[in-house]
Amino acid sequence: MKKYIVFALVSALFAVAFSSCRKDEPLSKDSIITMDDYIQNDFDKWLEANYVNPYNIVFKYRYQIDESNRTYYTIPASYDCAIIMAHLVKYLCIDSYDEVAGVNFTRQYFPKMFFIIGEWEYNNNGTMILGTAEGGKKILLTGVNWIPKVLDGTFSSSYDTARGLNHYYIKTIHHEFTHILNQTKDFPVEFSQITPNDYVYNDWSNAPYNSGYMERGFISSYAQHSDREDFAEMMSIYVTNTQEQWDSWMADAGDAAYLITAKLDLVKSYMLGTYDINIDQLRATILRRQDEVAAGQVDLTSLTIN
Repeated sequence: MKKYIVFALVSALFAVAFSSCRKDEPLSKDSIITMDDYIQNDFDKWLEANYVNPYNIVFKYRYQIDESNRTYYTIPASYDCAIIMAHLVKYLCIDSYDEVAGVNFTRQYFPKMFFIIGEWEYNNNGTMILGTAEGGKKILLTGVNWIPKVLDGTFSSSYDTARGLNHYYIKTIHHEFTHILNQTKDFPVEFSQITPNDYVYNDWSNAPYNSGYMERGFISSYAQHSDREDFAEMMSIYVTNTQEQWDSWMADAGDAAYLITAKLDLVKSYMLGTYDINIDQLRATILRRQDEVAAGQVDLTSLTIN
């Protein structure tokens, strides 16, 4: 069973061709299409040293049609963008959990496969899929070829580099990882009882549900889909945003802020009681690392093996 996270399209920008990480250059010898027999390149060796050996995680960047959803038009991630994405997943997600929960936690619970594609998966209703989690073992990340524009802050006027990385990629990973944790140990039934009659499933992106959702006790429009998506949205949005931003949202929620706070309290107690993770500590770690990436303090292209 797949869990999807989708966001409404915000401008006509998504209708134009994407900008790849490498333009107007000859084809690279480092193929981005899966071949039955290929010579291991420097990136493959880096992935083996940073993903396979320490965590038994496979990071698939070569395009495989069998790993893709044939319902959508999908394209490969470019070689250079794949390298950047691998660094981001490692530094902002895997390493964050290592730091807070310990490497044994990450080895046990983190999904054993990442598969990436170059473009987002677009729906006919004006939304797009940023990622999916499948069977507790695999996370699909889409839109990887947009990373350069997100990193230089030119992708959307609504987001600077740090918030853009968070919105389009990092928050997605934490959302999908929350589903995997929930598949291992379900969240408390009390969570579902806070707003039990207000879930609208696939209507979450339609009027009137695509606005005013905080005033109904939901941290995002997509959180209205179901209790499981609500829980994953609560967790992933909280750990990837500052307290200042959270307080601003609670002010927007008005009288319904107590509903969101009640949900957050259950998320915190679930993570602490089930996995011994203090999500305030996790948030501080993730935000610090996001700031370091945004400030250019992390080399996202190096293939040096330490």
